[in-house]
Amino acid sequence: MLSRVEAAAYCGVSPSTFDKMQKDGLTPPPLKVYARNLFDRHKLDAALDALSGTVAEPVEPNEWDAI
Repeated sequence: MLSRVEAAAYCGVSPSTFDKMQKDGLTPPPLKVYARNLFDRHKLDAALDALSGTVAEPVEPNEWDAI
């Protein structure tokens, strides 16, 4: 989970550009955890893949998935 500033840096943009991306629906909404808005890194990856046209490789299941 990433804060807004961390999520912006992860996406390679400034926090204000990240806010614009969020307003335009280009990034997933944050999850409210107590008083904090946090962004799921995996959802950000999927959004960035969609923006770039990249198709994510399927993840092979492993023994830990069932736990």
